[in-house]
Amino acid sequence: MILVLTGLSVPKQVWAQSARPNIVVFLVDDMGWQDTSVPFWEKVSDFNKRYHTPNMERLAREGMKFTNAYAMPVCTPTRVSLITGVNAAHHRVTHWTSPNQNTNTDFADTTMQFVDWNINGFSPEANVPHTFHGTALPAILRDNGYYTIHSGKAHFGSKGTPGSNPLNLGFQVNIAGSEIGHPASYLGENNYDRPNNGKPNRNAVPGLEAYHGTDTFLSDAITIEALKALEKPISEKKPFFLYLSHYAVHTPLDADKRYIDKYLKMGLDSLEAKYAGLIEGMDKSLGDVLKYLDDKKLADNTVILFMSDNGGLSTKPQRGGKAWTHNLPLKSGKGSVYEGGIREPMLVRWPGVVKPQTTATQYVIVEDFFPTILEIAGVKGPELIQQVDGKSFLPILKNPAFKNDQRTLVWHHPNRWIAQEGPNIHFASALRKGDWKLIYDYRNRKLELYDLKNDIGEQNDQAAANPAKTRELAALLTAQLKKWNAQLPVFKKSGKPAAWPDQLATR
Repeated sequence: MILVLTGLSVPKQVWAQSARPNIVVFLVDDMGWQDTSVPFWEKVSDFNKRYHTPNMERLAREGMKFTNAYAMPVCTPTRVSLITGVNAAHHRVTHWTSPNQNTNTDFADTTMQFVDWNINGFSPEANVPHTFHGTALPAILRDNGYYTIHSGKAHFGSKGTPGSNPLNLGFQVNIAGSEIGHPASYLGENNYDRPNNGKPNRNAVPGLEAYHGTDTFLSDAITIEALKALEKPISEKKPFFLYLSHYAVHTPLDADKRYIDKYLKMGLDSLEAKYAGLIEGMDKSLGDVLKYLDDKKLADNTVILFMSDNGGLSTKPQRGGKAWTHNLPLKSGKGSVYEGGIREPMLVRWPGVVKPQTTATQYVIVEDFFPTILEIAGVKGPELIQQVDGKSFLPILKNPAFKNDQRTLVWHHPNRWIAQEGPNIHFASALRKGDWKLIYDYRNRKLELYDLKNDIGEQNDQAAANPAKTRELAALLTAQLKKWNAQLPVFKKSGKPAAWPDQLATR
């Protein structure tokens, strides 16, 4: 099928600079909404005071801050949505994919059977079992004259499937990207590996042999190589698309010796000091990219989009302190459809289009990146296999006051993430419309309703007090899940699938 992406034309001032601006997607792994010195809330929090991200601060000064930006609860669904424009409920890569092919990563559960989700992830080729087949963003950009570079974490598909190799997705250069979801080690001294019984770890980072045995931290290595790769399109005067996807700040929390002492002296425990160091090292990478663009006099014609793939990790023993408190005032963390698991730090800089030091409160979601980037690149009417669910946020970039409180956002995670229990980290869906958010807890057959404008921490469930709004949102969630043919988990005891949300709301 051919899908024509419609929307506003690219502003005249951009065409005056170049018909095709350079585009950088700077994606961070597992970075929470509060893991930065940039406040994305109405006030500066204690977490904002803990972390040191001066280059994010610069990006916020020079561009637009999105305070209601969302991803999925875990990583692979977000990544597939970003490169296809399709919601996770629709593409059915609802959970993180294993490095091993045909392996379900759902944790064993006594209550619910697992859905038949696309456990092998995304595929640019048809008829690959348990994958979502679509047209990938970098392939479209490549075919429209962009030089496409991938550096860092890929995690689009399992080993042995076409989606595991970024070169199959339209990237012309792949640096350190494969089927793995996190590094075995961040340390060059360890060759970015942590061998098991003398054999390489399955999560050893590939392709960085030049840095083996050095003190080069992983975040630096993938940045250095990414910037080297830019020399070719710059010399050939071609626009480039750089997808710089950090392994940081995913576990393992290795100590970056440049930063850790500072955080230990602040009184943080060892784990939290390591985590803060990973954040600062990631921010240094952003600074290196900004400096490179300045030095090459490319900044004025380069769009930078900064985003994280899910909420901050908040489990024990992976994090220090009390579990499920690392994203406060947001509730819960990675793996959850509560705000702590899905709300992300997002920044966009586009000189001449995005007014500096602006804030957008309109909610957006990760599948919106796909149509937005194509519109920025001036790509019209691409031939696509998939139906795009995302909406371009170019109107917001032009006008930070843009408002659409009728739009609905959907999250669908009918999976069990980990052994631990936590606030809605398993078998849940959610919908946001305006300031209202509905959560469906499948296992407990429960609907929850929150007013995010007055209750960002989701502490006051209003489902019982406001049945009309609960019914309205439950009907919208049901209609959308049915439209996408989304899968519902099945109760083991009865063998029956969970009820649709609207069936609970009418009781």
